[in-house]
Amino acid sequence: MDSRRHILIPIDFSEQSLLALEQSYSMARMTNSEITLLHIILENNPFWGIFNAEEKEEAVEKFHKKLQDFAEVVSKKSGIRVNTIVEKGKLIDKIIEVSERMNTRFLIVGTIVKDNFKEKIIGTNASKLVREAKCPLITIKGNKTTGDTKKIVLPLDLSKETNQKVTQAVQLARYFKSTIYVVSVATTKDSHLVARMTSQMEQVRKHINKQGLDCETDFIKVGASNASVAKQLQDYAYGIDADLMIIMTQQEDAISEHFVGSTAKEIINNSEIPVMSIAPKS
Repeated sequence: MDSRRHILIPIDFSEQSLLALEQSYSMARMTNSEITLLHIILENNPFWGIFNAEEKEEAVEKFHKKLQDFAEVVSKKSGIRVNTIVEKGKLIDKIIEVSERMNTRFLIVGTIVKDNFKEKIIGTNASKLVREAKCPLITIKGNKTTGDTKKIVLPLDLSKETNQKVTQAVQLARYFKSTIYVVSVATTKDSHLVARMTSQMEQVRKHINKQGLDCETDFIKVGASNASVAKQLQDYAYGIDADLMIIMTQQEDAISEHFVGSTAKEIINNSEIPVMSIAPKS
C-alpha cells in the first residue's frame, strides 16, 4: 500500500466532479495529503466496444495526457501535489478498488454529473459505494464548497458506533478549528429513550469541549418517517449554514435505525451541503 496519504477524487470533468475537486483543496492542506484524480473508462459503455484494440490503447493514452495536463494546472493553482490514475472497468468497483490499494484519507465524489455517472453513484449502486468504502466518503450534491469547514453537523443516535463518528468529527474540527453542532433526533415519545438520548448528547458535548473545541447541542422532535428525519436534519444544517454533515452508514440495533437505509440515502442524495459517510469498523 502507498505510504503517502491521498484524497481520491473520481473525475469526469463535469461540473459536479470539479466541485468535488475544489472541496478537496483545504482538506489536503490541513491533513498534509496529496490529491489523486481518478478517471475511469467505462468498458460497459457501448461506444467503447466499437473501437479495436489499437484504437482503445490510443484513447487511453489520450485520457492519460489530458488528465496529467489538468493535474499540472490544479497543482499550480492549489499548491498541492496532484497525482493521476486512469483505469478501465465498472465505475463503482474501480473506485473502491483504487481507494483500497492506496492510503486514501478521504474519498470525495460529486453526485450529480453525467447521466451514466449519476445512475451509478446515486442510483441502485449507491449503497455499494457507501457501504464498501473503507475510508470516509464525502458526497457533493449541491454547489456549496468552502475553503474551510467551520461548522460540522453531527447527528447522534444510540448505536455503539457513535464513538467512531464523534472521533472523526473531532479530528476534522481540530484541523479546521470548527464548531461541532451535535443534534439528537427523536421520533419517539418514549421518555426513557428520550432521556438516554439527552444524556448521550450531554456526554458528547463535554467530550468535545475537553478537546478544546466549541460545541453546540440541539434536540429535534420529528415524525417517524425516514424522510422526516432526513429533511429535519437538512433544514437544521441549512439554518446554521453548515459546511459538512457527518453520518454513519450502517447501524445494528432498532434504536439507531434512523441513520440507515433510506434515511442515509435521503440525506446523501438530497443534501445541498457536503455529507461525510463513515462505515462502522467491526
